[in-house]
Amino acid sequence: MNRGRFAVPARVTDWLVAVGVAALLLGSGLSGPHPSGGRELLGCTLLAVGGLALATRRRAPLVVLAVAGLSAVGYQAAGFDVLAVSYLVAVYAAVRAGHRTATLAASVGLLAALQLAALVSHDGSARESVAQARTTLEIAWLIAAFSAGEAVRQAERRAEQAEHTREETARRRADEERLRIARELHDSLTHQISVIKVQSEVAVHVARRRGEQVPEALLAIHEAGREAGRELRATLEALRDDDTTPPPGLDHIPHLVKQFRTSVLETTLTIEGHPHALPAAVGRTAYRIVQESLTNVSRHAAATTVSVLIDYRPDTLVIRVDDNGKTTQDTTQDTTRTPGLGLLGMRERVTALGGRLSTGSRGAGGFTVQAELPTGGAS
Repeated sequence: MNRGRFAVPARVTDWLVAVGVAALLLGSGLSGPHPSGGRELLGCTLLAVGGLALATRRRAPLVVLAVAGLSAVGYQAAGFDVLAVSYLVAVYAAVRAGHRTATLAASVGLLAALQLAALVSHDGSARESVAQARTTLEIAWLIAAFSAGEAVRQAERRAEQAEHTREETARRRADEERLRIARELHDSLTHQISVIKVQSEVAVHVARRRGEQVPEALLAIHEAGREAGRELRATLEALRDDDTTPPPGLDHIPHLVKQFRTSVLETTLTIEGHPHALPAAVGRTAYRIVQESLTNVSRHAAATTVSVLIDYRPDTLVIRVDDNGKTTQDTTQDTTRTPGLGLLGMRERVTALGGRLSTGSRGAGGFTVQAELPTGGAS
């Protein structure tokens, strides 16, 4: 059972307030002295319009302010002696939205118009005293509505600034921790791995010069040292990345494909569709998918050819990497063993963007990685 509070949507709240104010205005107007005939119908219509207009005060506060003000002048001139409650709510909403100068100017004009409307709707010697009393009351209510709107605006602004400060503090602490971890890894592991790598290379070299059979264990240590060194460098680069340099994206893929081209591995790149600017996150993810796919092929697949396809579609960017290497169960497990480096890392990146990733063996032999990244119709 969910015991949390039930949150009423803002649109529902706005309509409830608008209908409530309209009902209040109509009730106040019809319960007191009011004209009859056509003026009564006009006045009731303006009372209802002024109240119902408040339903859109969040989206168009200045428009609602104008509608509520004109409605108030209209029903006052028609003979309905009702306080401009809808205009007071509109003042609060406009000031809360930051339109202080426009609201102040509109309110000064409205006070003058309401005073003229009061003089027109009353007769005899009571005109001047009624107009003065109404002006004093309206000024007091306007000041209260203006002050309330400004107070709420300032409170919301301080809350936003506090949230921004908390985010900046958390980001700075995360950066400091990330750099500390990078330093610890560098100081504690880099030297030891370098020693292992150098010693194993020397041992292999000496054994081969002597014409001796190099032990399988020594070859495994040699290869493991090289692999650990590459992985550690990649990890340190990721930890030290402070987002001050532009991340690699789609423009860097041609150079990336060329880098993996060797005498035993032929790499090709095909671009289809109409290339256009895409969100940075999409380009960065596409680059990482191609990079990790090519890395897995070069390390584990024993492939001789690998093709990369970049297909620009209206709302989707498709990345497809095909190779003709081995697709054994051991190879697949190896590529997914470490989170963030193999297929698991690709899937996390694609899922974060709301895309889809499919991987599997090819019918003609080899392995396929295909990602579909939504672009939101970017052009």
